[in-house]
Amino acid sequence: MEGGPHILVVDDDQEIRRLLGRYLVAQGFRVSLAASGREMEELLATHRIEFVVLDLMLPDASGLDLCRALRARSSVPIILLTALKEDVDRIIGLEIGADDYLGKPFNPRELVARIRAVLRRTAGAEAERKPAEVRAFRFAGFRAEPQTRTVTDPAGAEVPLTGAEFDLLMAFLERPGRILSRDQLLDITRGREAGPFDRSVDVLVSRLRRKLGDSTFHMLKTLRNGGYQFSVKVDAEEEA
Repeated sequence: MEGGPHILVVDDDQEIRRLLGRYLVAQGFRVSLAASGREMEELLATHRIEFVVLDLMLPDASGLDLCRALRARSSVPIILLTALKEDVDRIIGLEIGADDYLGKPFNPRELVARIRAVLRRTAGAEAERKPAEVRAFRFAGFRAEPQTRTVTDPAGAEVPLTGAEFDLLMAFLERPGRILSRDQLLDITRGREAGPFDRSVDVLVSRLRRKLGDSTFHMLKTLRNGGYQFSVKVDAEEEA
């Protein structure tokens, strides 16, 4: 059990922290607990955290602000916990880099299922799609390397993508010119836990466009009632 991913649970509710801590440890994860944004930052600075479960409502900081700041410097997976009913807060969370969200109250089993699903996407998606035969994809001056999960722009600077954003980009690069429906993309990026009205695909596409500088939508085309299409030429560098 000690070898499992190290998860940081950030929630000001002591009962929830203890419950999740015990349950996650029982499921084979290593766990650290934080009651505030300050404690979260201290643990991130002193431990190798591999996953963050972050409550939106904290006494000293906004969970959205913490998520935004963490995503700006790290690709560690993040699941947001929220008691808010409005979809806008959840969508904002996805827009600023969260990998998933879960509304309170929730069953700890569902949280574990979502954690494992995100871990599969961020750490195992490349193995599932067998990209080892391809060293890199080149498109519009960009270079994406499946094995290192990195993207560099035409100037050679790294483009910071979340795990879900990289998975979505790979879905397009492996199928250049092909029209992919939202359902297909949703299945690739979120798996079976996604609901039929989930808007995360549109959010991820919007984030990809912004990070790739595709403001005129020439690279990622939106097709009415059809989904999306990656319309620029893609070259694959094969392994020697």
